[in-house]
Amino acid sequence: MRKLIGAFLTSAALALAVLGVAKADYPEKPVSFVVPFPPGDLEDVLTRMIAEDFQVKYGQPAAVVNKPGGGGGPFPGAVEVATAPADGYTVGSFVVGVPVVGPDLGIPELNPNPFEPVGIFLTYPFVIVTSKDAPYQSMEELADYAKSNDVVLGHFGGPLLPTQATLALAKTMGFSYASDAAFDALDCNTLASGDVDVMNTTMQLVLPCLDEVTVLASVTEERIATAPDAPTVSELEPSLDISLWNGLFVHKDTPTEAREKIAAVAKETIASERAQKFAEETGAQIYWKDAEESAAQIGSDLETVQTINSILEN
Repeated sequence: MRKLIGAFLTSAALALAVLGVAKADYPEKPVSFVVPFPPGDLEDVLTRMIAEDFQVKYGQPAAVVNKPGGGGGPFPGAVEVATAPADGYTVGSFVVGVPVVGPDLGIPELNPNPFEPVGIFLTYPFVIVTSKDAPYQSMEELADYAKSNDVVLGHFGGPLLPTQATLALAKTMGFSYASDAAFDALDCNTLASGDVDVMNTTMQLVLPCLDEVTVLASVTEERIATAPDAPTVSELEPSLDISLWNGLFVHKDTPTEAREKIAAVAKETIASERAQKFAEETGAQIYWKDAEESAAQIGSDLETVQTINSILEN
């Protein structure tokens, strides 16, 4: 009997030890950081830096998986994260629209909002741009031109805040675009091909042809260094004072340990010299807001969305 009891206690102790090790060993397998857009833009580059540092720190493979939405913006990629196991091995790198707009789009997997922020790390230098040879070189000139001519707008998705802010600005200035279309990528080639006349994109994607485009306005809190003469949307319409950010998100049931380890690496990455240099080169604003600060930001953005909706509905 003593031997049986001893064997049982030994087995129980071993089982508890194994469970303890398993819990302490996150990550035990590869981690995917899902970016719901094509490679190359700001969030993609910075998320790759985070994944690289995560792999070095914890000794497990970590990589960015690009899941562009084919005109559906970030929402198809967000659904993949929402339906993955809530274990910290699938992390979303999401724009503001995912938690703020996603729950209201009628996508079952996103309503109610299944995500909680790990942290926000980037404010995009979002811009409204046109070609240098366009017959309008300011938002005021565009407004006059569009009243009697068709102007096509390109964007990353109709429900996204940058798009909504761009459409709301047009309405407050007394004009509308003849048509608009969503693209997975909006870069120099998009304008050069004539697919759109005006596009709402990020500065990073037009830097290679900056001398061939005109930045009509920036969808940022302050004017951006790479286009200092372009007014912000809020300068043109104070009620549209918004910032467009990107952050890391996990399913709300993800263990605390996983969240903390992801956050620890991301915070170090964003403070690194290579990340700061990237920010200087692109005009991006990078920083680290923790989970609590990020939740507060999302609450504020929900109020801004109400203002935009009110403008577009009236």
